[in-house]
Amino acid sequence: MVNLVVALRSSMCMIVKSAGIVPYTVEIEPGTNIHFWLPKKTGDKPAVLLIHGFAGDGVMTWALQVRSLSKRYSVYIPDLPFFGKSYTDKPDRSPEFQAECLVKAMRILGVKTFVPVGFSYGGVVAFKIAELHGDMVKALVVSGSPPVMTDSNVNRFGFSSVSDVLLPKTVKGLKFLLSLAMHKRIWLPSWPLKDYLKVHQTMFTNRKERAELLEALVISNDNTFPSFPQKIHLLWGENDQFFSLEFAKDLRIKLGEITSMESIKNGGHLVQLERPFIYNKLLNKFLASVENL
Repeated sequence: MVNLVVALRSSMCMIVKSAGIVPYTVEIEPGTNIHFWLPKKTGDKPAVLLIHGFAGDGVMTWALQVRSLSKRYSVYIPDLPFFGKSYTDKPDRSPEFQAECLVKAMRILGVKTFVPVGFSYGGVVAFKIAELHGDMVKALVVSGSPPVMTDSNVNRFGFSSVSDVLLPKTVKGLKFLLSLAMHKRIWLPSWPLKDYLKVHQTMFTNRKERAELLEALVISNDNTFPSFPQKIHLLWGENDQFFSLEFAKDLRIKLGEITSMESIKNGGHLVQLERPFIYNKLLNKFLASVENL
C-alpha cells in the first residue's frame, strides 16, 4: 500500500520544482551537511530564507509559499540539522549552532543579505540569526514563535516536557499535536497518521538528537530579549494554541516600535498551511516594503 505521507511529500516536491527550485546539499564543514531547496537561477532577486518548524522539514512546511514568493525573490529552503536530509556529527544542539549552520551555508552559496522567515522552532533560529548576524539580515518575519523559549512557554502546553508534545510516539499523541497545531479540526482515520509516524523524514529519524534540540531550546528564566535593529514582522494565526494572539501582541510590545504585526483569521499555529493565500499575500506585502533596505 502506498504511504499517503510519502505521496503527499512527493507532490510538495513537484510544486517546489515547478517554481524553479531544486535540491542541493552544502557541506559547511566536514561532518555537517545542510540540504537546501534553492533557485536554479538567482539573478538580482532579493533572497528570502524560509526556516521550518519542528514537526517537518523545509519542503513540507513551505511548499505552498514557494510559487508566490519565487516571482520576485530568490527562495532558499533549508532543512535544519537532524531534519530532512541535513545532518551534523557535532555535539552542539543550541539554536545558536543551528543559526550558524544556516548562515555559513548562505555565505557558501554567495548570498550576502536575506530576509529570514521563521515558523515555530524556525522562528527561534531566525531570531538568533538576526541577533548574531545583523549585517546579513535585512528584516525578519516570524510566525508562532518567541525569540527564546522559557520554562513559562513550555508550561503553556500543560506538559512537563515539550518533547512529550512535539515528539509523539503514538497515533493518539499525533492526533493531540495536530489538534493543537490546527484551528480547524479535521477528522482523520488512524492509518494516515500511522503513515506519518513511519516516514523517514519525520518523527522517527534522529529522535534522540531532536529531543536534545528541544532540551537546549528551553532556558530556565525570562531573560530580556536582545535588541534587534531590523524591522520585524509578526505574522500570526489568530487561533494559535501554542502561542496565542495575546501572547503575540505582548511580544510585539516587548520587541519595540520597529516591530509590526498582522493576524490571520481562522488560522492556527500552522497558519501558512491552513491559510496559504492570505499568508502569502501578507508576507509578500511586508517583503515588498523592505526590498530597498
